[in-house]
Order: sequence, then C-alpha cells, then structure tokens
Amino acid sequence: MTEQSLWTIPNIITIFRILLTPGIVVAYLDQNFVAAWMLFMVAGLSDALDGFLARILNQRSEFGAMIDPLADKILLVTSFLCLSVQGCVSNWLTVLVISRDLIIVGGLVLLKFYGMEVEKRIDPLLSSKITTALQILVVFSVLCRLAFGLDIGLLHPGLEWCAALFTLMSGAIYLKKGMAMFSEIGER
Repeated sequence: MTEQSLWTIPNIITIFRILLTPGIVVAYLDQNFVAAWMLFMVAGLSDALDGFLARILNQRSEFGAMIDPLADKILLVTSFLCLSVQGCVSNWLTVLVISRDLIIVGGLVLLKFYGMEVEKRIDPLLSSKITTALQILVVFSVLCRLAFGLDIGLLHPGLEWCAALFTLMSGAIYLKKGMAMFSEIGER
C-alpha cells in the first residue's frame, strides 16, 4: 500500500478518534463528565464523518477498512470498562462487548497469520453497524446521566439487553464467517 493511500482524510480522522480515547478516560476518571461526554460526542461524530468522507471523496482504503472498526473497538471497550468499574453499566454486558471484540480481532490476527488477506474481505455487516450504534447509545445515555442528570430510567436496562442481543448476533455471524475462512485455509 502506498503512503498516499494510507494518509487519506478519512484515515487521519479515524486516527484522531483513537487519540481521543485516552482523553475520554482521563476526563471520566477525573469525574469531569461534561468533558468526557463532549469528547465522546466528538469521537462519535468523527466516526460518522470518516465513513461519509471515504465514500464521497472516493478515499476508501484497505487500511481504513481495518483501522475504522479497530478505532470503534478501542473507544467502546475503553468506555465500557470505565463505566463498568463504576457500576454505571452491567458487568455482564461489558464482558460480552469485550469478549466479542477480542474474538473478532483475535480471529482476524490468526487468519492473517495463516496467509488470509482479511483486509480485502472485510465487509461490515448491518448487524455489526447496529451493534456499534447500540453500544454507543448505551455509553452516551450513561454519560448524559452523569454529565447532565438526564436519566432514561427503566429504558436503560432495555437498551443494555438490546445492545447485548445485537452484540451476540453480530458476534455469531462473524464467528461463522471466520470459521468458513479457516476452512478455506485448511483446503489449501
């Protein structure tokens, strides 16, 4: 891959999103929830912006296809860990979110190790996009409560269960696709 195709505007925005994550953690740990909320919002908007720009500027790249979902995972896993430690989200949901992401990333690393060109075969699933949106909504709702006192009350457990359902479903679909790729490797 050429240097030019690596440093596209969407990829720079994605890297910026990764770099925002430590700021969110520091703000959260310092109990500056307004700052944590603002940084999380900027990260969320940058996620929408990088995908939009990649399409309209025709700057899609293999690197972008790999780094964008990784940036989401870094942001969400870190956010869920912070919120779970403080009892703001259910521990079981945090374990589910992290386990799914570790299985997906671990599977991709193994496939790459065995010579599979996974970066050319990554297709974001609709269920995965919904999963990410629901996980972001869980974090967003908690940060809104902490920063501004906006509590969604009884809707929060339902939101967590909905996020869990899609996390399981998309994880199962990726697992099935990954196993099919491992079968291809075995047939070589």
